[in-house]
Amino acid sequence: MYGLDANKHLLTSVSFENYSETVLNKEIALDKDIIRALDFVVYNDSCFIIPDYSGKYRFHFVDSNGKIKNSYGKIPSSKHKNGNIALAQAWRSFIDYNPNNQILAMVTQLGEVLEIYNLKDNTHTVKIGPHGEPEFKTGNEMAIPSGIMGFSDIQVTDKYIYAVFHGRSFKEIAKQSPNAMDGGKFIYVFSITGEPMYQYTLDHHIYGIDVNEETKSIYAVDVNSNNPIIKYKIEHL
Repeated sequence: MYGLDANKHLLTSVSFENYSETVLNKEIALDKDIIRALDFVVYNDSCFIIPDYSGKYRFHFVDSNGKIKNSYGKIPSSKHKNGNIALAQAWRSFIDYNPNNQILAMVTQLGEVLEIYNLKDNTHTVKIGPHGEPEFKTGNEMAIPSGIMGFSDIQVTDKYIYAVFHGRSFKEIAKQSPNAMDGGKFIYVFSITGEPMYQYTLDHHIYGIDVNEETKSIYAVDVNSNNPIIKYKIEHL
């Protein structure tokens, strides 16, 4: 199992000897040119893909020693042509990669943007939902969100892309009570090419998901509960 410690700038690998004992295998210090990462995926067993937050690229391929091998893509904004750190912050994305179909998918934390990179044929698809691309104001060269809270997790299977969506404006979030539920109530299901297929409206607010299509199950994390793991049935399979 791999984990990301954004504050320490580390990737950590852990092996499980049994359910009660874990062994720390390795800590990988990330390249100093990688600005504070939000998410990562394992690529071809020995490498990682990490989004770029400098504004110059969309993501990096990183080797097993944490060094950048190469960088790829541009932020597909139609409103801002020049990439910078503020723009990259606004376009911070959650990512997942499926080695079976070589699909890398990204969803923005702000706004409603899905990007699909087919690493087999090097094609790039951008799908922008009704809430548009991330909205922000710039202060001290930093991005200040001004639109909506968008996605918070994504998973690519052989046939579908699943994503957790919030869809609440920051004005609404600012007005809510301290005890209000945190998270998104929607799971969007897209085709591998990014076409909307299904939408699940949940009875809990969630952040993360793990999809198992073989058992027709989605496991979700509700950060508002002392029993945070929730199991949902996939109805469209």
